[in-house]
Amino acid sequence: MKIEFTGRHVEVTPAIRSHVENHFKKIEHIFNDPATSAHVIIDVEKSRHIGEVVLYWRDHTLTARVTDKDMYQALTRAIEKLEKQALKLKKKIIDGKQKSRKELAAEETESAVEEARAESPRIILAQKYEIKPMTPEEAALRLAENSDQFIVFRDAETDRIGVLYKRKDGNFGLIEP
Repeated sequence: MKIEFTGRHVEVTPAIRSHVENHFKKIEHIFNDPATSAHVIIDVEKSRHIGEVVLYWRDHTLTARVTDKDMYQALTRAIEKLEKQALKLKKKIIDGKQKSRKELAAEETESAVEEARAESPRIILAQKYEIKPMTPEEAALRLAENSDQFIVFRDAETDRIGVLYKRKDGNFGLIEP
């Protein structure tokens, strides 16, 4: 990790540099990126010591600014703030990736359902049938003569529509509304 220092109204001492570098070594495992860089700005205004740290990590910029009576304390607290921000950001990134995996799994199940729908039986209009008035017995004779599986007819006695079909046991079934 590359660390740059800027001192405003104060000189950056080697002790401050080593203090900041030691703290960054403790949290360096969070970033896992050699391109990560930090810019540490220290400032003194009257008796206030201001420690500001700007961290550039991937496409993100994390910033922490702390004012304290002691410069070392200000820098330590600023780095702790950055650590919290980085952990929160990293958790957000990981959760986003896991969420997208869940969405992919959901899309796969949806596509499987659509494929199952495509494989399910479809209704195909084969031909039109004339509905002739006849008795169920006449319909049974006609059905026995043809290779059709069913016959639709109008019952001559009741004037209602009925369906006569061949059953697997060799008999005929009658459906009346």
